[in-house]
Amino acid sequence: MPLHNDRLLRALRREPVDRTPVWLMRQAGRYLPEYRATRARAGSFLAMAKTPELACEVTLQPLARFPLDAAILFSDILTIPDAMGLGLYFVEGEGPKFEHPLRTADDIARLGVPDMESELRYVMDAVRLIRRELRDADGIGRVPLIGFSGSPWTLACYMVEGGGSDNFPTIKAMALNDPAALHRLLSVNTDAVIAYLAAQRAAGAQVLQVFDTWGGALSPAMYREFSLPYLQRIARELPRGEGDAHAPLILFGKGNAPYLEDLAASGCEGLGVDWTVTLEEAARRTGGQVALQGNLDPAMLYGAPEAIATQVRLTLDSYAAGNGGSRAGHVFNLGHGLSPDMDPQHVAALVAAVHEHSARPYRPA
Repeated sequence: MPLHNDRLLRALRREPVDRTPVWLMRQAGRYLPEYRATRARAGSFLAMAKTPELACEVTLQPLARFPLDAAILFSDILTIPDAMGLGLYFVEGEGPKFEHPLRTADDIARLGVPDMESELRYVMDAVRLIRRELRDADGIGRVPLIGFSGSPWTLACYMVEGGGSDNFPTIKAMALNDPAALHRLLSVNTDAVIAYLAAQRAAGAQVLQVFDTWGGALSPAMYREFSLPYLQRIARELPRGEGDAHAPLILFGKGNAPYLEDLAASGCEGLGVDWTVTLEEAARRTGGQVALQGNLDPAMLYGAPEAIATQVRLTLDSYAAGNGGSRAGHVFNLGHGLSPDMDPQHVAALVAAVHEHSARPYRPA
């Protein structure tokens, strides 16, 4: 389908663009009053996520406010384990929980890949509806739609711990005491993630992202055993289509700076990085194998608009400095998601600064 704005797709192909595309993790979220109003009307986060019309409404809200270069599906990374029967619920102030966490090899052996058009049909219906709503009367899309999943390791963290954790003691004990069981879990999760992302692409998602939120919680040796191989398998096995129907894959991970070379060589099209490494270093280390996404520290949005614009310029120029002076192959984003207490006017200042500064040629300081 043709697009009025295809900057994101061209950037992920490392082609020149008139301005660096920008989208933001959690761009649809509690910092927006219209999101809070929809959530109040829905009654709960899960009701929003599981009602395609509400998920569509929330997905489109930030695009009505800001000239963003992509929409990202409103959903949750824990839809897969919920569909596996673990019983997802949310506790106010504590985040996601599971009624049936996995604690034994027998628990894991009972898991299977859910059916994407039955147990997870609400996600696919949301993708289809959002794609329709992004089209104009001539059938031309406004911006690309991003679909996503949690990584096998990150999903496993929640599935074994039963919720969030500061240091993940239960799953790390499993990694040490019964690694075969954990690998079985990660293998099933990988099968499910591949099927889930493929189904989102078939439903209309034009870009796919994997969130390895908790990969950085692992030691280097454990990351290379329990996270990296499964990300590599997704990049290798996920069908992404051909030609104009190709949906590029972005691998994002908090704390992934030590592994940039391995991730860039995985076969993914884009690599999202957090703010603990400069884009100049990341670009030099990955050597043009992939597009890079990121990586402004989200806390910079607590600054005044003028300070945000300065940090945006530094981030954009850092990428160009490591990429031979070219801005091609960069997708601007935060190093993680927006927080509920952030000011929408500061988000507007960020988006404007990205488009304004990236339209200028790079000039070394």
